[in-house]
This record gives sequence, structure tokens and C-alpha cells, in this order.
Amino acid sequence: MIKYAMAGAMFFSVSAVAEEFTIERLEASPTINGASVQGLEMAPDGKRVTFLQGKAENASQLDLWEFDFESGESILLVDSAVLLEGGSEVLSEEEKARRERDRTITGKTGIVSYFWSADSSTLLFPISGDVYVLPIGGTVKRLTNTPEFETDIKFSPQGNYVSFVRDRELYAVNISTGNEIKLTSGSSDTIANGMAEFAAQEELNRFTGYWWSPDETRVAFEQFDESRVLVKDRYEVQPDGGVITLKQRYPEAGTANALVKLGVVSVADQNVSWVDLGDNDDIYLARVNWLPNSEQLAVQRLNREQTKLDILLAEVNGDARIFATEESDIWVNIDDNMGFLADSQTMVRTSERTGYRHIVRHDMASGTVTAVTSGEWVVSEILKIDEGAGLVYFTGFRDTPIEQHLYTVSLSGGDVSRVSREQGWHKVVVGVDVYIDKFSNPAQPPQVTIRSLADGSLKSTIVANTLDESHPYFKYLGNASDQSFGTIVAEDDTELHYRLLKPHTMEEGRRYPAILAPYGGPHGQRVRNEWLVNFNEILTRNGYVVMILDNRGMWNRGLAFEGHVKNAMGTVEVADQVAGANYLKTLPYIDGDNIGTWGWSYGGYMTLMSLFKEPDVFQAGVSVSPVTDWRLYDTAYTERYLGHPDAPGDVYENTSVFKYVDGLKGDLLLIHGMADDNVFFDHTVKLMSVLQNKGKRFELMTYPGKKHGIRGEKTRAHLWNQALDFFDRKLK
Repeated sequence: MIKYAMAGAMFFSVSAVAEEFTIERLEASPTINGASVQGLEMAPDGKRVTFLQGKAENASQLDLWEFDFESGESILLVDSAVLLEGGSEVLSEEEKARRERDRTITGKTGIVSYFWSADSSTLLFPISGDVYVLPIGGTVKRLTNTPEFETDIKFSPQGNYVSFVRDRELYAVNISTGNEIKLTSGSSDTIANGMAEFAAQEELNRFTGYWWSPDETRVAFEQFDESRVLVKDRYEVQPDGGVITLKQRYPEAGTANALVKLGVVSVADQNVSWVDLGDNDDIYLARVNWLPNSEQLAVQRLNREQTKLDILLAEVNGDARIFATEESDIWVNIDDNMGFLADSQTMVRTSERTGYRHIVRHDMASGTVTAVTSGEWVVSEILKIDEGAGLVYFTGFRDTPIEQHLYTVSLSGGDVSRVSREQGWHKVVVGVDVYIDKFSNPAQPPQVTIRSLADGSLKSTIVANTLDESHPYFKYLGNASDQSFGTIVAEDDTELHYRLLKPHTMEEGRRYPAILAPYGGPHGQRVRNEWLVNFNEILTRNGYVVMILDNRGMWNRGLAFEGHVKNAMGTVEVADQVAGANYLKTLPYIDGDNIGTWGWSYGGYMTLMSLFKEPDVFQAGVSVSPVTDWRLYDTAYTERYLGHPDAPGDVYENTSVFKYVDGLKGDLLLIHGMADDNVFFDHTVKLMSVLQNKGKRFELMTYPGKKHGIRGEKTRAHLWNQALDFFDRKLK
């Protein structure tokens, strides 16, 4: 999935920045944003909170920590450097690729994930391809020590087994006996068991390929066969000048996907039953959930066009029937919001049948569907179904599209109650009677607290991140950007939200150049009432006004809002950014003759389309890692929005930047990593050639050995310097 690539660790040093804001490192340690943690989890019994935190000397290397409720102190549980004996983590190519696709752990090393046992007695985690367990109160024990890499490690639901994938096969280890069981067989260079295929990882946000039954007697697993998937030669130009030629199976739009099957294997004897997924094998296996009875599975089968989602109710012998269906002329969004009441007679999930994602309740016997929430707003995530209290806890956007809050509602439906208190953005983990709240707004850097589920009252503070004299950002507050939120209307009167950043001190009568910083693409949202210090802040401190505008086609506004880009990428998004630029021109402090734009990935595509289609509006743009021709991007993403390339019409021609290249009049800086395995370097190479043949001048910066995120402290420093220098030369 194309995502805005600034979400990870950012590093830069900008010599042109005012002296009081020459930042050597952003989101390092100490970070400009203050203390930062990730991987927050609460033990199943609700008595412990654990999290991952980067080292003081290396924010990207994560250790495992626990927050002590009684003392209010954070305790280091596992030091990754000790387990690595001071060395660097060694990763398989498969694991590197998985981390690149999973944006939550991209660029991270050390302990990047961990798991609690069901009885809250033990922690499980992988590092450097092996498996470790930590009994609470005990010492770390190494569970595997093999030359092969163990990936996708899990506890079984009752904690009697640890499972993992090794060499494309699924294994389980009985913790009490130490016996290792090979659950699957038959893998090859093109066939894998227990793993998610490329499309599922990159575009469906599914990173696992196996699922334990609640009673631990069986494991459902995916088998994929990618023998028919297109093999592409991908060239990685390395910093030493060497070129690595890689054969990568990459399903370009219109080409064959991997074939997927769903098996159910018995832990006792390894016998396999295959679930009947239907006669059409050109499908996506979207999600798999066991019912509490361990006798049935809910299997979500998505058609290739992604306009129809069937929920199959499958028996362990493989028989299956369609239980429910979601259909849309736009597309069907996939999520993880499915759960069951203990008697397996009620399914609770989210549906977009009304045009907005809302919670519904299914009677498993009759199929009757009851709405639990409703309205012209979107539910984000179901976090907990409290069957005893008859409540559902969830996050969503009932109050405003730019704030995520924790809410609760009766399982029977009715009034929705807001639990989280402060205005801003709340990322929540729900426990027994408390929740962990990772919260921020423009005046509050990200803080982590423990709060009451009953009323949101404060219980404990894990990370205060108070913006006082001790905070790393405090000394820069005197020159911080002035930020505000607002709305404008699109040409069809749709309300669009924006965030505006202005220089702290603006001279009377001076007109400032402006830069729009969109992502612009589907399933992305950038205008949030949250803490934000990044390259846009540097731009404002160097005399630019920056507008971040969420155009039509983006996320968390309902299907109709998203659907504006169906078969029409590069149209309404650009029109809405133009509307933003035109609004800026009405402000007395904006130099309307010097408006620029910049973006990464889909935002890079937006930069190109804006410069090419609206050359009289945008005078300069920085395009980082852009898609240029959608035929070169993958099936699951591209066909969801644009359909099949062979379908009648000129959709792919009209959405490619190449149709509009002749319109370029302004200045362009093109940036790409030369080892990008998401948006291949081919996209930029093709554009370079066309621009050169048409005599169009542009500037270029490529980064040897760098993938889509173009990561690294010195690399990011160079990139931001390059971009700032470009805008200073072209817009001032």
C-alpha cells in the first residue's frame, strides 16, 4: 500500500534553518517530540502494561519494558543488546521485506514485536531469527537456536504451544515437553504454508498466514502458490556502485496473482482438510477468524475487483457456505473488526452498508442483522466486546473527522458515550477495567496514560511528555509555527478539512510563499488534531506558509467521500488542492505567484499531477518516490481503485502522469531510492526519459541502496536539505 513515508524515524540537519532551530535529529533520543514508546500492550489479566522503547543511543533499536502500577516506574525487562551480545541483528531477506511492508516496524531492529501468554505468566518475542520466552519474574530463555529464521511467532490461545514459520512451513513447539511439530509440508520456491502472500501483506494489511483454534487442537493456515506471478528484474544500485539484480515476483496491475488455499491442520496427527473457497480461484483471502466453539471458521473471501466480500462459515472438514455478503460499486474496505459472543451464536463486526463504517450484530442462526451504531460518521476499530456488561468499546470519529476518540455503546445499540476526554487524537488499548491512552494534540506531545474505562479518569501516567522546561522541544517554542484548523469547500460543495502552519513571527505587509503538502491518496488521512513536528515545521521556520489539505478520495469520511477517485485518480485530488491554493491566495499574507507543493509516494504522484495539470497554480514541486504509471504498480492496490487495465476505456492512460507531461512549466525536483521494492525505481526512470526527450528541465536526486522510506540519519539530512534548498531557490 502506498503510504506517506514520513511516519517513521526522521532525521535531518538543515543549515539554512534559523540558528535556534538547527535540529540535528528528529525523533531520535532525546527526540524533539519527547519520549516515545510503541507496541503498548496490556496483559490479559489487566495487571501489567508492557511496551517497546528505543535505546538512548539508538532510537531505532527497541527493548522490552514494563510499567509498574505500584511504583509508577518503567522497568527494563529485556535489553536487546544483551541478547545480541553487542552485535547487530541479522535478518533474512524475507524478514527485511516483511518489515518494510509492515509500517509499524519499518526501519526498526531489536525486539520489534512480542506476545503475552493467555494466563499472563510469560512473554514471547523474536530477535535475529530465533525465539525467546520470558517468564514473569524469571529470566529469558532461548527457545530456538537454528541457522534458519523463525518468523510470525505466536503463543497458542491457551499458551501450551509456541508456533512459527520456518523455511515456508508452519511449526509448533510444545512448551512443556520441548517437542517440535512440523504441521505442514510441501513448500517450495513458489509454494508457502502459513504465510501471507505479497498482496495480503502490502495491500490488505494482513501479515500472518495462520490462525489457532481456541481449543488448540487445530490450526487454519494459508497456502499460496506464486508460480504464475510475474517475475521482475529489480536492480538495486548500492552505495559502493555495485548493482544487485534481484528476481522478484511482483503482481503488476492486470497480471496474475498468487493462488491461495485455506487448510485446517490437526495438531495431533497433522491431517489437513481444505476449505472450499469456491470455484473461482482469482480471489483474495482477506481475513480468517475462528468461532469460540473451535468447530467453525469465518472466512472473508474478496473478489479480485474488491467490490464483493463474502463471509463464509466453514466447518473444520472443509465444507463452507456463504453466511453474509458485502457489496459496493465503489470498493469493499477490509478491517479486523470481527468478534463473537462466547456461545458462538452472535457475530459482531463492522459494515459499510449504509455508506459509513458502523458496528452491526449478526444472529448466527437466523442471519438477522441489527445496527449497533449509526450516523454520518465512521467507526475506526472495535477494541473490546464486554459480554457481561453488554457493551462494545470502539474508536471512531463521531465528534469530528479530525479527532479519534474512545467510545462505548450497548450491544443492543442506542446512545453512544464518549470515554476519552481531551480533544485530540487517541490511540487506545483496552484492558479489563482500564485502557492505555496514547494521546496528543497540537499543544501536547504524545503522552501515554492509563485511564478508567468507566469515565476516562486518570489512573497512572506512563509517559507524561509535559511540554515544560525539561522537554526537548521547549527551547524551540518561541519560534514554533502558528497552527490552525479549518475547512473549505470543493467544487461540488463537499467540506474539506485543512491544517495551516504559519511562521511564528510574520512581518506586517509581507507576502509569504506557500507550500501545499498533500498525501492525497485513498486510505490516507493527514489532517488530524494531533502533535506534528516534521519537515513542514522546518518550512514554516524558513518563511513558508504550509497547508495540509485532505482532499476528496481520502479516509475516514465514508465511502462516498472515498469513491470520488474510483477510476479517476489524479482528478478530484488535484482539483481540491487547487481549491486550497486558491483559498491561500485570498489571504493577504500569501504570495500567490509563488506556491509550491511536495509529497511522498502517492503524495509524490500528486506533486507531478499538480505541476503537469495546473502549471499556472503550482510553480515548484518536490516529488519523492512517486508512482508515474499505474500499470507498473501492484494488482491489489491499483485494481481496487482503477479496475483491470484491460477493461474498456482509458482509465489507466488518464491517470498516468505521462499524459500531462507537456504541461510542465514550473520547477521539479524528483527524488527516489535506488533499491525501492514498493514503488520501483522504474517509475522515476521512465519519467526521467520522457522529460528528457521532451526537453523538459528538472532536478534529480537518487539515493543508492535506499528503499521506499529512504531512511537513515545522514540520508534524511541530505534529503531535507535538498528539498529546502530547492524551494528557497525556486519560490523566494
